[in-house]
Amino acid sequence: MIELDGHRWIQEPMGDGMRRLWRIDEVLWEGDTAFQHVVIGRTDQGISLFCDDDRQSTEFSQLVYHEAMMVPAFLLAEKVQRVLIIGSSEGVASKMSVQAGATRVDHVDIDSECVKVCAEHLPYGYTAEELPGVENGDGPIALHYADGWGFLDQAPPEGYDIVVVDLPDEREDDTDGQHNRLYGLEFIQRCQTVLSPGGVVAVQAGCPTVWRNKTLIRAYNRFRSIFDTVSYFGADEHEWAFLFGRVEPIDDPTNVMLESFPNSSYRPETIDDASLIGCTVPPYSLRNQD
Repeated sequence: MIELDGHRWIQEPMGDGMRRLWRIDEVLWEGDTAFQHVVIGRTDQGISLFCDDDRQSTEFSQLVYHEAMMVPAFLLAEKVQRVLIIGSSEGVASKMSVQAGATRVDHVDIDSECVKVCAEHLPYGYTAEELPGVENGDGPIALHYADGWGFLDQAPPEGYDIVVVDLPDEREDDTDGQHNRLYGLEFIQRCQTVLSPGGVVAVQAGCPTVWRNKTLIRAYNRFRSIFDTVSYFGADEHEWAFLFGRVEPIDDPTNVMLESFPNSSYRPETIDDASLIGCTVPPYSLRNQD
């Protein structure tokens, strides 16, 4: 954090030569976990989570983000019974999956301290009261403090209907190889191998703005090399894009989502039919690569 005009500010990297400033009006928790530097504080967007200076979620916009990541997966998957979520420390994605009909959600996050302070301080996702139950797997959600790469070896024989990878952004320069391996081709292939028939892999794939889209293009090309069906969803009221892959070829995945929408157990607050039509068109830079 820096001091400026009598306030504390976080400088969020936005691209080469660019930073965005977030004014922190009150720090609720700050510290170094075993894996990252975490700040939870009050901003003009409510209580917000930052990891290594990257904004992960805010009270104001988290629903837009999480629905853009989860709703297309719910609609594109043949069924929603078993879900694996890797990352997503707040727990919102896990709870959404249960609302969508999942009877078993394996939530895997390597950073137990981050998960616990999120439950203690964030007004969304797991609560501090709920956390012991999900840690014990008392209900449909079972929280595992483990590395996502290794956890795939424990996939059930019947596989997962949805595998979600929700991590801090891929590093453009691969300076953090340990982190980037969970975005790499081999890891996405491993996620694909634990899918049940008709299953979907969903990944937070980066930002579509032309000054920050290198990792999105990289992720899009990986998905196209692995899956016969690749669907894009760019949140129209946020700045992030998500990719969804199915092994089986589907002529019109957007139409599959539209047909599934009325019957979905999860009723989104930020996505409707028009969103599914408009937000599933990949940006020009993805559609017209050399």
